[in-house]
Amino acid sequence: MYHRVARPDMDIWELAVSPAHFQQQLRVMQQVGNVIPAAELIERLQNETLKKNSIVITFDDGYVDNFIYASPLLSKYQLPATFFIVSENAALAREFWWDELASLLLLSKKLPALFSLAICAEIIEANLTYEQHLTNELQQKHQQWKASSEVPPSRRAQLFYELWLHLKPLASSKQQQLLHQIRAWANLHAVVRPDYLTITRSQLQELNANPLFTIGAHTVTHPALAYQQVALQHHELVTSKQELEQAISQKVALLAYPFGSYNAATITTAAEVGFSAAFTTEAGTVTKKTGCHQVGRFQVNDWDGESFRWRLKQWFSQ
Repeated sequence: MYHRVARPDMDIWELAVSPAHFQQQLRVMQQVGNVIPAAELIERLQNETLKKNSIVITFDDGYVDNFIYASPLLSKYQLPATFFIVSENAALAREFWWDELASLLLLSKKLPALFSLAICAEIIEANLTYEQHLTNELQQKHQQWKASSEVPPSRRAQLFYELWLHLKPLASSKQQQLLHQIRAWANLHAVVRPDYLTITRSQLQELNANPLFTIGAHTVTHPALAYQQVALQHHELVTSKQELEQAISQKVALLAYPFGSYNAATITTAAEVGFSAAFTTEAGTVTKKTGCHQVGRFQVNDWDGESFRWRLKQWFSQ
């Protein structure tokens, strides 16, 4: 599972693989595995004909670097891939909320000393008196921070992480409302960084025209589905499917759950609205016991070819 092929200034969630390392990883997959389309994986899973060391390459979210850097390299090595797209973002020139939140709190040159914001009846407060100005030392700490495995290295980072936890389960409209309030507190305007944009409708159509590539759904607004009411889950799934099918004039049958968040209602709804399979973020190999709407994936980090080869060996042996 990939998200980005890029070299961002800050990658706290370890979502980016550099183009150089991505190319090395593709060579390794070509050498040691059997890279197949996601649809073939599902067909073989259902028919119990899945071959050993099969690999499926997927991308979540639809960052523009998938089109600019990943797709040419995949074409060069003639390797198939599936791109799970947040359908709303194909029509909007804005960053994902988590990227803007990180930019506001971790990269802003100056912030007010005191922060206070009500989120769902809870008050989030922070004193940034000693971190109002972004020093080189503070910026370096933020650039080196790995939020999934390390404690926040600063008060700014602690505030970011607390806000991220509170925003993650909310619906998109509420997230955007709170982002607007945080932006106003910081006295900053929304600035869309080109490297953080997502694939446009025309780029989506160009990707789909390549027989190597498959377009999958990643909902309309990227909500954590398990936290949402069934009606909203249904809307997110069926509408994303419809919007993507309209954009590419082709059936969209595959889904990836945003944040890997789903529950029993999500699985039922996904099947009901016509998704033949759905992918999670749960690390695990696919076996004959794997449910078609609970297909696990391994997160690929920014490893060089040999490190990635070792990881693949470990994954194959599970």
